[in-house]
Amino acid sequence: MVTTAAVRRLDETTNAAGPLAIVSDASAADWDAFVMAHGATGYHAWAWRGVFERAFGHETIYLAATRHGRVAGVLPLVLIDSWLFGRTLCSLPFVNYGGVAASDPDAAGALLDRAATIARERRCRALELRHVRQAFPQLPCRTHKVAMHLALAGDAAAVWDALDRKVRNQVRKAQKSGLTAVVGAVDLLDEFYAVFARNMRDLGTPVYARSFFREVLAAFPDAARIHVVRSGNVPVGASLTFRTGDVVEVPWASTVRDYNPLSPNQLLYWSMIERAASDRCAVFDFGRSTPGEGTFKFKQQWGAAPVPLHWEYVLPPGAQVPNTSPTNPKFRTAIAAWKRLPLAIANFAGPHIVRAIP
Repeated sequence: MVTTAAVRRLDETTNAAGPLAIVSDASAADWDAFVMAHGATGYHAWAWRGVFERAFGHETIYLAATRHGRVAGVLPLVLIDSWLFGRTLCSLPFVNYGGVAASDPDAAGALLDRAATIARERRCRALELRHVRQAFPQLPCRTHKVAMHLALAGDAAAVWDALDRKVRNQVRKAQKSGLTAVVGAVDLLDEFYAVFARNMRDLGTPVYARSFFREVLAAFPDAARIHVVRSGNVPVGASLTFRTGDVVEVPWASTVRDYNPLSPNQLLYWSMIERAASDRCAVFDFGRSTPGEGTFKFKQQWGAAPVPLHWEYVLPPGAQVPNTSPTNPKFRTAIAAWKRLPLAIANFAGPHIVRAIP
């Protein structure tokens, strides 16, 4: 793990609750105890640090606010030194959620100040904090994405009965067409990746390396699951789910377009929702979407409701909020060209490019 003297320094602030220090050497046990006790997202868990380091080779800086030796707040950061976009300090890249998790405003503010100092010292083009709720109203903020949440009221049978009739018919169509769904973990990784990589190429988006998902499954054996939909022995839909408490999220899901007339997407999502309901989870998180776009409307069909997300930024003087989204018109030509690449080339080149995109 790479650190610097600037990161190791302790900053102390006096407030009514006592002296506050920002440290970069908190223990994994203390970190995770705070995360679990204060309802932070699953991505705040310490184990994600190793995933980012091993899968992408990025430097991680995990800041903790402490009082009298006890953790009062955490901020996991990943430094991306990108040949495409310059340096970005992000909490957290490649996933949906991150940012500051703190027990009080003083701890939150101290963590923000230290992160902003690190970003300035490293000459970053931005410090990006991916919050659910807005944490710092004084900062520039993008609200271009929402999470889509489905409340799971009761067991799988009750959830099924509550679904829109059209959705239930599409699931039945997939089943009558001979599609089947299975659940596993690393044993299904190859099938998952075959579907995911092809879909990313078809979307014009560089794909993550297979090793990233292997690292996730290894780091979270009890929380991460792979779902696969097959037509005979051929995988035609696949997803990876991640459970935090009583919430199951699907950050990555794909289907093979050639099979769309058989409704593999509907069976894939029902497989995930059914499993979450059977495990007595309270919420199924469909992941983030852009309001009004196709994936947003698809998730609405299941009864999911939008939860606004707030991506907040600390920027150098005069800088604009960065936009590395595929929806940025600047990337239209590159996306169109990527869609035409042979799959083998896209799978080889994609991981080298995507690690440079926050």
